[in-house]
Amino acid sequence: MPTPDFILRLRKHVGHELLWLTGVTAVVVAESGEILLHRRADDGFWSTPGGILEPGEQPAAALVREVAEETGVDVAPERIASVVTEPPFTYGNGDRVQFMDVTFRCRPVGGSARPDEEESLEVGWFAPDRLPPMNERVMRRIAHAREEGPAYYAAP
Repeated sequence: MPTPDFILRLRKHVGHELLWLTGVTAVVVAESGEILLHRRADDGFWSTPGGILEPGEQPAAALVREVAEETGVDVAPERIASVVTEPPFTYGNGDRVQFMDVTFRCRPVGGSARPDEEESLEVGWFAPDRLPPMNERVMRRIAHAREEGPAYYAAP
């Protein structure tokens, strides 16, 4: 996935040091209960769509933009499903990041599922009991979005 310009500018100053970033994730649930996933171009794994907030961008607006770019599906955010600080992560090039992720449950409102071939190799709808293998972090986000009630957060 292309690195946002503001991060490239920051990296010129901080090198590979840890950057604190805000991410947004969409768990898009169709009326049938199927979940929208895309196979990421950067690592080849299936995941929920999402991305990094640009400076000054509102989380819900960023989410709608990212889902449309990556999958071709237009969404309406329904509620925040979770707010979680993820463990630090190091990319293959040595860049270190830590994300605060805001996961939204969304419903599709238009568009057509298709890969963009820059960020997504494949896009598809999956029944909750037939999800492809995904990492625990993604599975946790999906579980929180499918639950009713208030958003999940780590208790103090």
